[in-house]
Amino acid sequence: MANVVLEFKADAGDSEPPNRPILVVGQLSSLQQSSWTQIKAKLQPAVSKEIWQSALCALNPNPTDSCPLYLSYATVAALPSRVSRHNCPASAHFLTRLVRTCLPPGSNRCILMVCERSDVFASACAIARAFPLFTRRSTSRRTEKKHVTVEFITVGQDNGPLELSTLECLSNTADGVRLAARIVDTPCSEMNTDHFLEEIKAVGNELGITPTIIRGEELKHRGFGGIYGVGKAAEHPPALAVLSHTPSSATQTIAWVGKGIVYDTGGLSIKGKTTMPGMKRDCGGAAAILGAFKATVKLGFKDNLHAVFCLAENAVGPTATRPDDIHTLYSGKTVEINNTDAEGRLVLSDGVVYASKDLSADIILDMATLTGAQGISTGKYHAAVMTNSEEWEAACVKAGRSSGDLAHPLVYCPELHFSEFTSAVADMKNSVADRENAQSSCAGLFIGSHLGFDWPGVWVHVDIASPVHAGERATGFGVALLLALFGQASEDPVLNTVSPLGVAAANASSGDQMERDSKRRRLV
Repeated sequence: MANVVLEFKADAGDSEPPNRPILVVGQLSSLQQSSWTQIKAKLQPAVSKEIWQSALCALNPNPTDSCPLYLSYATVAALPSRVSRHNCPASAHFLTRLVRTCLPPGSNRCILMVCERSDVFASACAIARAFPLFTRRSTSRRTEKKHVTVEFITVGQDNGPLELSTLECLSNTADGVRLAARIVDTPCSEMNTDHFLEEIKAVGNELGITPTIIRGEELKHRGFGGIYGVGKAAEHPPALAVLSHTPSSATQTIAWVGKGIVYDTGGLSIKGKTTMPGMKRDCGGAAAILGAFKATVKLGFKDNLHAVFCLAENAVGPTATRPDDIHTLYSGKTVEINNTDAEGRLVLSDGVVYASKDLSADIILDMATLTGAQGISTGKYHAAVMTNSEEWEAACVKAGRSSGDLAHPLVYCPELHFSEFTSAVADMKNSVADRENAQSSCAGLFIGSHLGFDWPGVWVHVDIASPVHAGERATGFGVALLLALFGQASEDPVLNTVSPLGVAAANASSGDQMERDSKRRRLV
């Protein structure tokens, strides 16, 4: 599926299945609400109305089900009829699986997505995840481009055709998801810090933005002890890169800070042969932020937005950081290294402090594949969220459900947990004393401590270690979550709708917003 061109159209056109294989997918109730007149032009004459109705009667989703309509050229598939409160109403994960397994083969195919309008955004993101871009299979190099056209049939109250602006939003978001997944899937031999910087520059060129780059020895001289200490042993030097979108009408400043460890050997606290494979994915946070930044700026963003990339390869070499070394981070605080494999928090600490001190950010969100313990805490599908704001905690969960990039809170209790980092010779250690005491929470607290637990702005930490991949493929996780979470600051009406407030709620509370004492919480 790496050579697939994915297009979203208001009308995919008429064509019978042998000429253009088709997958019709949706909740059974939605499929039943759709009319035969909306679908028949894409199925007749191979599939009659009687066959279509018989197929719907045969579907028994538990949690999903599918039924062939005409040989291997046409299939109808049903999503779960209901989901729990911690899942996405659009059943995004199940949709991705159904597209991967049920979409008929061919060079020109169609997906007919039947859903309510409120599920369009999450459904489009889920479909995009089914078509990863990276491959080095020899056969794929000789294959022509394949086209998949996605058309939505909306049911329920607001069941009209999708507007061109909506299709543009879906297309840009899907491109961002697939960009992030491609970077995460690419091995370090082709995605070292040099290559990642080229990806950042390419996005900057497309948006008309020149990135700020601090690299190599300059990091050391300017006090970025975390990023420099982690990446100094690698062949390709570490870097801090920033893309900045600064519209004249901005009323607040937002910074997204991404962990971009292009490969993590663990350093001198080296990983084993079974835990090191897959560590090309340790740049998932930075990749998601790059994809989200590209999409959201193209769609129009009202406020200052900075994407901060903390890039390094945690390599083994003569100059590698040793356990017992002490580094001074950009915050000015000293850190005793007791585990070189706890490197992500070091680079992110430099990044969030740069966002606060140099970029004057009111809202800072860091995203990272930070801890293996995240998968134990919140599982394979839900990112782990920690924040100093109860409002933003709730907003992250809502944005996860509306986007399909699910999220669930971690414990935020620095007065109980931060003592895990106590050091006799420095301000703190970089790894906990007790690995059975809320590991993922503690890792987040380490980052927050460099901002200061009394920092007046909003800080959000998102650990995506497990959901960044499904099996051996990247998911592009994080792009949709960021777009939805910050949708209120977008000029795009779709993102306004899927944001934690939504257009209607924002209009209703506009008077209250004027009276709020802090602009930093305007987005929620």
